[in-house]
Amino acid sequence: MVVLATKCYVEGSARERALDSLRSLVNNSVEGLEVTVDVGLRDDGFPSVTVDGPDATAARNVLREEWGAITPHMDDGEVYTGTLKSWDDDGFVLDAGREVWIPQDNLGLGPGSPEQIRTRYGLVQHVPLQFVYGESSRLADSERDRLYEWTRGSGRVNVNSATRAEVRATVNRAGHANDIVTVERLGLLEQSIICKEGTDPPGLLASIGQYLPAELLCVIPD
Repeated sequence: MVVLATKCYVEGSARERALDSLRSLVNNSVEGLEVTVDVGLRDDGFPSVTVDGPDATAARNVLREEWGAITPHMDDGEVYTGTLKSWDDDGFVLDAGREVWIPQDNLGLGPGSPEQIRTRYGLVQHVPLQFVYGESSRLADSERDRLYEWTRGSGRVNVNSATRAEVRATVNRAGHANDIVTVERLGLLEQSIICKEGTDPPGLLASIGQYLPAELLCVIPD
């Protein structure tokens, strides 16, 4: 079994749609491998995928690589994935099956308070983030590089509480299909709308926000 490092925190029909989407994504990931998969949901909101068959080990490795995995034991100095649970004046709290504290000094994302950093990089709640576990955990170098790269592009609008298909449909409904490059999946319910050159991220946010019961944050290019 693999516990994926992404959360399903919506309820009702939205939860069923999210799990249906995840089942499709998991099946696509292991396509060509001789396995059967069964997707469930733990009480804490992390999806569990039971994998059986001759290629089960390879399939589990594919899923860990694509989503990150929640593990019962963490080794100092190793990289893991957690979801952004909360933040305050002192740092971030990630949910990696247990709470992992990232002090402000270990974020490595430039000046500002944790709230200012979160806003600047469009870190919507529950977004998966890679970290290095230890007595004083820190964001992984690869994660910092990824977030810095976001600020060098043409701008983004990050969204939570919606699947990629739902976000794409919302962008189309709002008449902005030609204003974006694509919708990048960050997690099961966390997406990043990549703007085309000349598209104003705050303007896009204002236009689509009325259609999405979600948290939306802009990433403004430097």
